[in-house]
Formats: sequence, C-alpha cells, structure tokens
Amino acid sequence: MNTIKKIEKQIQENPVLIYIKGTPDNPSCGFSSQAVTALKTCSDNFSYVDILQHPDIRKELPKYSDWPTFPQLWVSGKLIGGCNIILEMVEKNELKKIIDNAFKKIDKI
Repeated sequence: MNTIKKIEKQIQENPVLIYIKGTPDNPSCGFSSQAVTALKTCSDNFSYVDILQHPDIRKELPKYSDWPTFPQLWVSGKLIGGCNIILEMVEKNELKKIIDNAFKKIDKI
C-alpha cells in the first residue's frame, strides 16, 4: 500500500486521529505535548500516529493535507489543524462539540 493510501485509510478508519511526534503518554516535542494535553480535555477516545516511527507519513502527510507542520488533528475525515488551533478551539469550547459529533455519527451507523 502506498503512503497516501495508508494516510487516507488511517483518516477514514479513525473518527479522531492526531499525527504527533512521539506517543500521547510520551510526546517528543512541545507542540505535540500541548496538543495531546488539550485534546485529552475533550476526549480520551482518540487514535494517534507517531510520525517519528513512520518517516513515509512524516514526509507525505504535509503534502496531502496542505498543512506543513505537526501535530495534525483530523476529526471525521477533516483536518482541524495544528497545536495553536487545537488550543484555541479547546479554549472556546468548540473542539469537544466537534469530537462529540464525530462519535454521534458513528453511533447512528
């Protein structure tokens, strides 16, 4: 499977997916750490991909998403954004609503 197909499959199969450096329990950069901490205030139910373990995804995802940096948060197949956007949306109580709606869509299926 080529890298773009792998990325598309990950995004499609995971209602809430964050691409980070490291793991949620052991982030390898400050931005990934802040993003995961903020995301956890909204939900513990999310998937992640450690881009440090997947150099192909690290290289191709910015082209695919047209978003040059990491982390990248995807909800219901749509790019939400990176660390600053995640923090802003949590502060405005917007991210939790989007995540809750993503799981409501799944429950209806």
